[in-house]
Amino acid sequence: MGPERSDRPRRIWVVDDDPELRTMLATYLGDQGYQVRTLADGSQLTARLSGQLGGERPDLLVLDLMLPGDDGLTLLRRLRDAGDDLPVLMLTARADAVDRIIGLEQGADDYLAKPFLPRELSARIEAVLRRRGQGPSGAPLVSAEPVIFGHHRLDLARRSLERDGRAVPITSGEFALLAAFVQHPHRPLSRERLIELARGPASETDSRSMDVQISRLRKLIEPDPTRPRYVQTVWGYGYVFVPDGTPRPAA
Repeated sequence: MGPERSDRPRRIWVVDDDPELRTMLATYLGDQGYQVRTLADGSQLTARLSGQLGGERPDLLVLDLMLPGDDGLTLLRRLRDAGDDLPVLMLTARADAVDRIIGLEQGADDYLAKPFLPRELSARIEAVLRRRGQGPSGAPLVSAEPVIFGHHRLDLARRSLERDGRAVPITSGEFALLAAFVQHPHRPLSRERLIELARGPASETDSRSMDVQISRLRKLIEPDPTRPRYVQTVWGYGYVFVPDGTPRPAA
């Protein structure tokens, strides 16, 4: 199944130094209805994103971890440090959990180890785009009043986050997780339930990866991430969103 219906094909850029893989993915994803551009390294990506070579930005970036020159993690970190929330799906030839966790810590939206089936990559792409709001999901967000907590304002309909009236860059994964929390205030949620709400019931996200996402979210919204007020830990169970930041009694 290809991308959701829209006014135009979704633009996917694939950055990988393997020419055979680039050709294969360009053909497969193109057949699925995506508009695909392939790039061989970080310098080509930087030139394209900066507008030096013209053209429109992608809707999603498939980024290989092992690249000549700047590797995928360096390129991802550079994007996030610049406040760019472009959805990024990381690829790697190493199935090491440490690599996956580091990628998520740097702001990757998803992670896929090589070798993989093209159909699996397509499914991951669709899932990230749905979380970004570029296609209908199984449980679409309602057009509700913005949620106010502390100095933050989360608009579920516009899929935006503000702090003191200023826009805060937020990745699709971070938004999906925060949206899950604000729609279940004061309700303790297990890691498994959070994965289901934020990633979907078929997600392969594990508990450790969810903890990494929680850590990133806290750095985004908490005055002091080491003493979280809004996303509090429920020891032995999971986490809970407390809009007013009141400490929960110890269990």
